Amino acid sequence: MSLLGDHESAEDGILHGNDCQRVDQYGFEQPDDLNHEIYEEMMSEYLTLLSRRSVKWSRLLKENTKVEKNLKVKRYVRKGVPNEYRALIWMAASGAQQHLQMNHGYYDSLLRGRHDHHLEQTIRTDLHRTFPDNIHFRDSSQLCLQTALFNVLLAYGHHNKDIGYCQGMNFIAGYLLIITKDEEKSFWLMDALLGRILPDYYTTAMLGLKTDQEVLGELVKVKVPGVWQAMTQHNVMWTLVVSRWFLCLYIDILPMETVLRIWDCLFYEGSKILFRVALTLIRHHQNLIQQAQNLPDICERFKLITRGEFVEDCHAFIQNIFTEPGSLSMATITKLRETCRDRIQAQESGC
Repeated sequence: MSLLGDHESAEDGILHGNDCQRVDQYGFEQPDDLNHEIYEEMMSEYLTLLSRRSVKWSRLLKENTKVEKNLKVKRYVRKGVPNEYRALIWMAASGAQQHLQMNHGYYDSLLRGRHDHHLEQTIRTDLHRTFPDNIHFRDSSQLCLQTALFNVLLAYGHHNKDIGYCQGMNFIAGYLLIITKDEEKSFWLMDALLGRILPDYYTTAMLGLKTDQEVLGELVKVKVPGVWQAMTQHNVMWTLVVSRWFLCLYIDILPMETVLRIWDCLFYEGSKILFRVALTLIRHHQNLIQQAQNLPDICERFKLITRGEFVEDCHAFIQNIFTEPGSLSMATITKLRETCRDRIQAQESGC
């Protein structure tokens, strides 16, 4: 269910009504303290890079009727997916396209079916809290995404009754709609993320989320021991400083373009990308974190390390996440997950 007519593009109608302030191509207002000169210079260089990547992607997709996972495509994804191909690559890489094709009409059937009143009310409560700084989520917008957001979340809540709806899912669905401009594609990408890539993140117990926070702690203990010692010394739990990183998949934590580049890799390579990003942020700023004097100081420094030029230069940052943390295999993460999950379950059961 596309939200755009044939004559419209994703960037059409970015400024309208009273929304005359500067916004980026996704509809987000630029912060007041943004250095526009530096930002525009950086984006000019980045758009030139994306233009070159677009030519390469165009050739690749013409040569291959189906996007298959191989070393060449993996390299292309890591170097950046141009926006015009992003929805296509996300759908193919995550398996969402296959699920959509195998379940023709399923999304519409979920919306036509009987709805849970409590689920509806819970979702509606969060609609106006979703990206208030994005003009596409305002009632005054010509392309208001609030109805589409409600539909995707409602359909997913009925599709996956074990999850239903919880806070954080609205931002993920909103991001997907901004990129795909299509409800059904956004629904199946949600299914890929919450059902396969990040299982148990959004269930009532949030066992998957708790486990991965502990896994990050174990990885930091080995790869950045000074930070692990500082966290232990000041009795700081990992959930206090990184829960939103994982729960929101870095939305509203890192700049938009950087998050999109992370998601390119997340849909293609899976959840280990979340650890690579976290380890890169922590390792690159380990001296700053280790200088903290107490718990509030550490929390503040974890906010600081998600800002500035290091994360704004999205292309360089993505290159860093594959070099700075060193080797990180899925086998290592799987083994740590088993250990941490058992430990958490034992603690919660009082054993």
